[in-house]
Amino acid sequence: MCLSVGACVSNTRDDGVLRIYTSVTQATVDAVVAGFEVPAGVEVEVFRAPTGDIAGRLAAEQRSGGIEADVLWLTDPLSIQQYAADGLLQTWRPDNADAVDPAFVEPAFVGTRVLAMVAVRQPGIELESWEDLINARLADQVVIPDPGFAGSAFGAMGYFSQAPAYGFGFYRSLATHGATQVFSPGDVITGVAEGRFAVGMTLDGPARSAVANGSPIEIVYPSPGAIAIYSPIAVVEAGDVEAAEAFVEHVLSRDGQMAIAETGWQPVRSDVPWVEETGPLVFPDWPALFDRQDDLIDEYRTIFP
Repeated sequence: MCLSVGACVSNTRDDGVLRIYTSVTQATVDAVVAGFEVPAGVEVEVFRAPTGDIAGRLAAEQRSGGIEADVLWLTDPLSIQQYAADGLLQTWRPDNADAVDPAFVEPAFVGTRVLAMVAVRQPGIELESWEDLINARLADQVVIPDPGFAGSAFGAMGYFSQAPAYGFGFYRSLATHGATQVFSPGDVITGVAEGRFAVGMTLDGPARSAVANGSPIEIVYPSPGAIAIYSPIAVVEAGDVEAAEAFVEHVLSRDGQMAIAETGWQPVRSDVPWVEETGPLVFPDWPALFDRQDDLIDEYRTIFP
């Protein structure tokens, strides 16, 4: 997945439409947009798709004359940082960023929610650590999401690539032991719930929803911890900047963060309650991964085409 769309952004416009491109779950987007006080004369239009599909659309728009998006609201910082490096995103600091953990704030984008890459298993399957996924007893029974399709999987791959105990050798061992790659974290949950796989790597939010709806899966926070990924938002340099900034401020506001929490995701503001029971978390060194995105996905594709 090549994220670069080129440094030139030529489609400066103000046509009365605020276009939000997002990979965030539909229920969360709907709840946040519903609470947004839309500026007079502005219509909100949302394009929601997986991270890889958004990358493809942005690249196509750039080739045909200019980016149409005003706001990018994505799943992981690796997917959005390359757009900042290409000069696509506005450098600014929202007022509400003061309420966000500084680790989630970059010059051109800010975290909006915290996701955790966890494991799910069928009842009775022993699973305590990430290393258990490459244990011979689970050969041909592990399922993982595709980092080229899902931003959360891309972020998790970033963590494993830089963790001394894992590296890309972890993915090579997964492949050697017959792990199956599917498109999305949701596909992982479905595969484990249907009994086609014993264990898999997926996101905490959808996994909790599945369990609440009667799915037979169990959620595990493998040692040393579930992989924490922050979901960033940014304003596109060329577009309706005023309306875009207002929307970002809303997402980071207490009301916006309440909507995020109420739809199953951990908020980034400490003054917004988060009552879900979670386990230990590990955090990638995001700045050390920035500008290495293409190299990372290229290395991964030598293992899982």
